[in-house]
Amino acid sequence: MIVLDTQADAQVGINAVNRLISVEKVPVFITAWSAVVKAVAPIANREKVLELSVGANSPDIAKLGDYVFTTFPLADVDVTAVARYANQTLGKKTAAVLYINNDTGVEAAKVYRDAFEKAGGKVVAYEAYDPKATDYSGMLLKVRAANPEMVHIHGLITDLPQVIAQMRQLGLTQRVSSYSAGYNPNIIKQLGPAAEGLIVTSLAPGEKDSPELSAYIERWKKQEGRVPNGLPYTQYLHDGPIMVAHMFDWVLKNNLPINGENMRRAMLTIKRFELPLSGPVEVSETHQVVKPVYLLTVEKGQFVPLATVN
Repeated sequence: MIVLDTQADAQVGINAVNRLISVEKVPVFITAWSAVVKAVAPIANREKVLELSVGANSPDIAKLGDYVFTTFPLADVDVTAVARYANQTLGKKTAAVLYINNDTGVEAAKVYRDAFEKAGGKVVAYEAYDPKATDYSGMLLKVRAANPEMVHIHGLITDLPQVIAQMRQLGLTQRVSSYSAGYNPNIIKQLGPAAEGLIVTSLAPGEKDSPELSAYIERWKKQEGRVPNGLPYTQYLHDGPIMVAHMFDWVLKNNLPINGENMRRAMLTIKRFELPLSGPVEVSETHQVVKPVYLLTVEKGQFVPLATVN
């Protein structure tokens, strides 16, 4: 297995994929981050090499071409779930949506806004911030003036805790929701009490739901002295090569050439993959997967289950 770091950067991703295809001659590659997945899609389609996204949620990923698939549910799954939960279960009638102005945030913010308003709520503030920003006070003062009952932030692990911290500094006490990027113990570590009540999503079973995941986390604790960062992304990344191995087995058993076309054929023929950490994944011609959404919240400094939305 060849491992290259894209640094979540589109151009670095393009360089990496060009090497994988032109030099290493791979028939399939695994990647993540919406900006990277989108940037390398034209190469995958042109060269007929299967691209498998295991950690990106832009809804556009389902429309990137014949050779681009995802094992990770897109934003219209978990973001819709958390928006509906805020309105229908928590009873929040107004919300602010704050989002990073890149491929991760732009489309997902639209999903939250549309889902919240379709459920009967009203988005009273809708603000983008620059990926390189460190001062969010201008945006947050607008939120304070709008006085929403709920604040949804769609950013990255690097900026999400900063936005929440500055919210609290400005006296904004509303409950905050995010998506699966927020399900990271580093956020609690950075924010301390300011993280209390944060709602995040997970698109894979939790430790209490899966003996395999529990054993995996224990191995991490023993080796690294901590739980893995970025669950459930880590679960999907772990399972990606296992999924590819099943494709290789199918191609070899059918005495077919190992190339991108046959890897794609194998994936769509097998269709349903039983994976150890992320659970069953069913791939279809729609380039989308649908799975249960696990909502968690921060309570007494820990993520605890809140609800499961099917």
